Amino acid sequence: MRTEIRVGGFGGQGVALAGYLIGKAASLYQDLDAVVTQAYGPEARGGASSADIIVADGPIDYPFLTRADVLLLLSQEAYSRYRWEAHADAVVLIDDGLVTPDGGDAPHGIRATSLAEELGRRLFANVVMLGFFSRVTGIVERATLEKALETTVPPRTLEMNLQAFALGYESSPETEPAA
Repeated sequence: MRTEIRVGGFGGQGVALAGYLIGKAASLYQDLDAVVTQAYGPEARGGASSADIIVADGPIDYPFLTRADVLLLLSQEAYSRYRWEAHADAVVLIDDGLVTPDGGDAPHGIRATSLAEELGRRLFANVVMLGFFSRVTGIVERATLEKALETTVPPRTLEMNLQAFALGYESSPETEPAA
């Protein structure tokens, strides 16, 4: 099994952290191999940002994404840029409060930013999306992503991060249709 995942958004949305958490959860807590690479524009906050994660049940011979099997897209620019570089049948997860899919595309949607705002901080939208990713794909298990959060985020934000993750995990695609 080799699964290629791309997280895309703009700087300041926690795209790099989301990619890191997926890779950490898979490799340290789920006995899978993982490679994470990141790219971001020179503008830092507000510029294009992406994280590519390859998860496999054995050695990863080629550590770069070729064609995504799963996309987590947090901005319209990321959707427009990355959707058509993925497999036609890729699992596509969007923040449907910020992303409007094209034509006949029917991604799984969740209002990640809105849910994070309900918690009091829109900065947790990336973690809401991670919970949704775990629920929809099952590639990285809930418990391993929670463990990655516990061992990565500052202790003062852990409770809020776990709440954000749970919100995303408990929101099924059927209850949060794409726009």
